[in-house]
Amino acid sequence: MDVGCDNLALLATHHSLLASMSHTTQGTLLLDRLGIAYTLHPYEYDPDAPRIGLHAAETLGIDPSQTFKTLMAEVDGKPVCVVVPSDTEVSMKKLAACFGGKSGAMMKVPDAERLTGYKVGGIGPFGQKRRLPTALDETAELYDTIYINAGQRGLLLSIAPADAAKAAEMIVADLTA
Repeated sequence: MDVGCDNLALLATHHSLLASMSHTTQGTLLLDRLGIAYTLHPYEYDPDAPRIGLHAAETLGIDPSQTFKTLMAEVDGKPVCVVVPSDTEVSMKKLAACFGGKSGAMMKVPDAERLTGYKVGGIGPFGQKRRLPTALDETAELYDTIYINAGQRGLLLSIAPADAAKAAEMIVADLTA
């Protein structure tokens, strides 16, 4: 009986979050324009969480390897976007090779926010202010659905990996360390 009450409380919290936040981001607008199906999944964003993607997965009860984080990086000094499972790290060597470069590095936060139009913790690969070369880790293809930031802190979307790759014109490659 307590489990049922806990589930009802969780469901009520989920619906309250869904009702209180805007569901429209540049990312959802792009997916709507393209006619790509997705489902929104709000969660309580914790700015103090050491790893936002893992926090989101835990909060929503989703496998962390099915929850993908969007990171902004540079390959040979040029900006790129990389989408990898939240429980992994990007291999800068593999990332550079994916884009035909020699070296990769994480982008500075102010640069990432300026280029994408999103705040760190809410960066998604869809509808960024400036279209950048984007890569998706090949493990996405292991799932029927993956979870990716919708372009707002506290809001993921679930989407078919092939649709995600199409919407953001992603290269699918082995990107993790």
